Amino acid sequence: MSSQPTIDYPHAAPAAPGTALEVAPGVRWMRMPLPFALDHINLWLLEDRHEGQAALTLVDTGLGNNATRALLDQVFAAEGRGRRLWRQIVTHYHPDHAGNAAWLRERHGAELWMTRAEYLTVHAARARVAGYSTESQIELFRGHGLDEAAGKVLLGRGELYRNLVPGFPLAHRRLMEGDRILVHDREWRVIVGYGHCPEHASLYCSELNVLIAGDMLLPRISTNVAVRPVDPDSNPLRLFLASIGRYRELPQDVLVLPSHGLPFRGAHGRIASLEQHHAQRLEELLAACTASPRSAHQVLEVLFKRKLDTGAIFFAMGEAIAHLHCLYHDGRLARRTGADGVARFAPA
Repeated sequence: MSSQPTIDYPHAAPAAPGTALEVAPGVRWMRMPLPFALDHINLWLLEDRHEGQAALTLVDTGLGNNATRALLDQVFAAEGRGRRLWRQIVTHYHPDHAGNAAWLRERHGAELWMTRAEYLTVHAARARVAGYSTESQIELFRGHGLDEAAGKVLLGRGELYRNLVPGFPLAHRRLMEGDRILVHDREWRVIVGYGHCPEHASLYCSELNVLIAGDMLLPRISTNVAVRPVDPDSNPLRLFLASIGRYRELPQDVLVLPSHGLPFRGAHGRIASLEQHHAQRLEELLAACTASPRSAHQVLEVLFKRKLDTGAIFFAMGEAIAHLHCLYHDGRLARRTGADGVARFAPA
């Protein structure tokens, strides 16, 4: 069996909090803290021009909290040098990416650029409509075996999204697949991906051979791929795998700038390892469901080898359903709903 290309990390560590590190000409890396098990997010500051003046573009915004805003202010003070932040590009709706969009608009006048589906999803999540509520999430999970006690604990999450995204602009510039964005004098191509969220935007600059991958391609962990109440019969894992497969069109030595972890080269090998990882999980689930029909809640111990806290169960349940749905939509498992209202999966 041929060996996969190894991953190379050009930078051993991120810049100190409140500072930025140049990773490519005109591209600077900032790291912001997160109060979760995944304890950071990477943001990217691009040197730009707007209306004939030197300017800045920011990719992703961090959580909408005082700690992140203080660090952003430090970076802008040091890196601005008379350049205005005129634009923010948000890769997708999750709060660590979209949390400060309104604040940046109000403080700097920064225009918001993002895909339409992600923009509308932010507003749906903040308003808790169209299935974007804790109650809707628990109803979906109960239909896949989550017990009442765990459901009540999840209710304690309350207005978590709105707390982390306290405001959001009422207008945006729509990004679409294949759009070419001019940043300073360099062109960045929009690559839309699916599975992790409705319409994730990554950015690729061929001149720099740099991919701002967002959450679609991470160096050490697999991004969360989950079924959500807005689309309860969906097959996000197949969408995700097809989306990351498209990055093979880029050079193997492309510098990948992920939202979590260190910048890296070796994208093709990383894609292969992610495909292998999910294929192995699917085979493990198929074997478990062949032994006896299982609900998503009953296969958590198959997919996750550690004890899950409340926050982890929220992500784990969605991911378990996504893997079972992949086998179901592939025709390898059948799905049957019992008298208790719980869906269980068994060989087709």
